[in-house]
Amino acid sequence: MVSRPRASAPAVRQTALVLAPAAASSGFRAPQKRVILPLVGFAATFAFVSASLVNPLSGAYASTTTPSTDTAISSGYTVGGQSYTVADGASISTSRDAYTVNYTAPVVVEKAKTTATAESTATDTATADTTAADAAPTTTTTTVTAAPAAAAATPGSAQAIGAQLVAARGWDTSQYNCLVSLWNKESGWNVYAANPSGAYGIPQALPGSKMASVGADWQTSASTQITWGLNYIQGRYGNPCGAWAHSVANNWY
Repeated sequence: MVSRPRASAPAVRQTALVLAPAAASSGFRAPQKRVILPLVGFAATFAFVSASLVNPLSGAYASTTTPSTDTAISSGYTVGGQSYTVADGASISTSRDAYTVNYTAPVVVEKAKTTATAESTATDTATADTTAADAAPTTTTTTVTAAPAAAAATPGSAQAIGAQLVAARGWDTSQYNCLVSLWNKESGWNVYAANPSGAYGIPQALPGSKMASVGADWQTSASTQITWGLNYIQGRYGNPCGAWAHSVANNWY
């Protein structure tokens, strides 16, 4: 039986010894790289941010102050801590373009004058007459129709009061006869005569309250009613016979 040499065992141990320091060295350097690289990145980022926060043009504003117009500038001119130099003298001047204003006067057109002719004058006169006639109070002219003679009035009656008031206006007996016939037809000389239409009293005023213009007792007083009736007749027909003729022709007055 042949035995193997035992010299190989030390060689193995030597290799192990050599590898051990290498492993130890590698384990020590790795942490240093992990610390240095973040520091370099932080420094670069900080420098970039700082540069962006600072305005590179701050403080580099030129003054706007200029010398007065048409004033010569010397070769060494200083304004607000700033200076510049020119080779020769210089001057500043301003000018503007010329302009022209054109004005056109407005055209005034005169209104044509109308020459009145004899025909137009006659027409205008006729129109004026018609207008004046329309504006004038309306008075109805009726052919007088004679009324039968009235009977003698009873003293103190409404007809007796009517006869007195007719005479007071300067009217004759014929006007009284017409008045008697007219109001016989309208109310029978009844102070309290009332019509469904609203007419009331001896003259049948419509409405009856119109007679209040003569007196507050218009509902019961024959004198008040007759006075109002005669005022109405005189203003519209001229006299009692005119009112009577209209009543005969139209059945109202």
